Amino acid sequence: MTTAALRIALAQADFLVGDIPGNLAKVKALAAEARDRLAADLIVFPELCLIGYPPEDLLLRPSVEQRIEQALNELAEVTGIHVLVGYPRLCAGRLYNMAGVFRDGVLLAEYAKQELPNYQVFDEKRYFTPGREAAVFALKGHRLGLTLCEDIWHSGPAAAAKAAGAELLLNLNASPFHRGKQVEREAVVRARVKECGLPVVYVNLVGGQDELVFDGGSFVMAADGRLVTALPRFEEQLSVVEWNGSAFIAAPSSQDVLTDDAEVYQALVLGVRDYVEKSGFRGVVLGLSGGIDSALTLAIAVDAIGPARVQAIMMPYLYTATMSLEDAEAEAHRLGVQYSVLPIEPMVTAFAAALAPEFAGLGRDKTEENLQARARGVLLMAISNKKGLLVLTTGNKSEMAVGYCTLYGDMAGGFDVLKDVPKTLVFRLCEYRNRLTPDNPPIPQRVIDRPPSAELAPDQKDEDSLPPYPVLDEILRRYVEEDESAEAIVAAGFDRETVLRVIRMVDFNEYKRRQAAIGPRITARGFGKDRRYPVVNGWKAGD
Repeated sequence: MTTAALRIALAQADFLVGDIPGNLAKVKALAAEARDRLAADLIVFPELCLIGYPPEDLLLRPSVEQRIEQALNELAEVTGIHVLVGYPRLCAGRLYNMAGVFRDGVLLAEYAKQELPNYQVFDEKRYFTPGREAAVFALKGHRLGLTLCEDIWHSGPAAAAKAAGAELLLNLNASPFHRGKQVEREAVVRARVKECGLPVVYVNLVGGQDELVFDGGSFVMAADGRLVTALPRFEEQLSVVEWNGSAFIAAPSSQDVLTDDAEVYQALVLGVRDYVEKSGFRGVVLGLSGGIDSALTLAIAVDAIGPARVQAIMMPYLYTATMSLEDAEAEAHRLGVQYSVLPIEPMVTAFAAALAPEFAGLGRDKTEENLQARARGVLLMAISNKKGLLVLTTGNKSEMAVGYCTLYGDMAGGFDVLKDVPKTLVFRLCEYRNRLTPDNPPIPQRVIDRPPSAELAPDQKDEDSLPPYPVLDEILRRYVEEDESAEAIVAAGFDRETVLRVIRMVDFNEYKRRQAAIGPRITARGFGKDRRYPVVNGWKAGD
């Protein structure tokens, strides 16, 4: 069989979970563009693109089979190009995570994912049956093998595809972001390439879905492990490479190497944008305190959906510092958002008066502080209801870990932008954002420099209740993300009493986190899908 140059389009695209008609329309439009503008012979889409990833228990709905079959039938409307798409499919009573190659409505090859991830945020074994067979198809004299996401992290599927005659692997992915993930992906694919000697076309999903962010970063790797081309991170793109059977011809790589701060910031912006847009909110509203967390949240919100759709509310009380009022106004002005000041003293006074009979004979404590936070939560939720705005909460990972937050107060809202961002990283991200627009830095420097405070009591500082954030964040990283025991953390040089106190706070406050808003996951283990602890349990703290 003679071979000819094969043009392969990489469709790094954003799909909405559950919107099968909308996703199909996007597949058809991109396929037509790849055919007409890029002269592509084949277009490769991400994993499960027809239903979106992760579909979770939508896969258990009785109508999913009918809806997917209807969509696959409608792919016949795409002509003149091979289309490689991902979808769930029921076969002999078992559900499979599939990839199928279609040309003019004819299914030429179909592959069932063999390696089903069931760790961290993944639970594919809950839904799918693993496949057992390789799938290889011929196009213009070339033999192309199919793999799906997790398959490329294991040796077996690639080896089976090569044994079946594959000369090139096509890998469809829905690989979520966490810090450093792109380096991991490229290292894993390079290991597979070295083992099997086959080049790989790696196409990844992009976009936000609930707490997950998919960062794209699709790439093509030659058989010698060299990166031929790479698509941008955190944005949609349709690109093409040409394969002649021994080498690729591609445009120079357009993927910038992002610093840790840059990739985290872009992930947060994308996560906010897609959550707001896909959920149908008109915009967002948040409490702007003059502190660093709300300042960063405001900047991310503006970068995500624009200033016209963002409202910031300053809600001062007796303990709100003058500089907090000044800095909050400055932030709102620099970013061009709608800004309002709603004092909460009348509400707190009313609450205190109503509760006075119940509190008779009892001294002041955290209850009075929490009343302030809850008054603010009531105002924000009322604005949300009236205006159709999503309330963004501003708690960071350090606070969420140890419960330094108020249920139905500063935790009230629909999306927590910084939920997986440690406090020390919050400071770095503020500096990073200011560097993006040095002539108009959105976050006043003294917001970054001043000691953090909830301002719920006179002269209050976070470090009155918590260890210094560099210490706290490293203990939390070891305990929450690395599963280290208290003894291991102490052995690493941390004060025993401090370690045990932090761990007790983490364990005790699971009940708060269970009721918290979701937020973008940017670490290898966030407080969400990949960390599921019982609220009530007798586990010994610190083990």
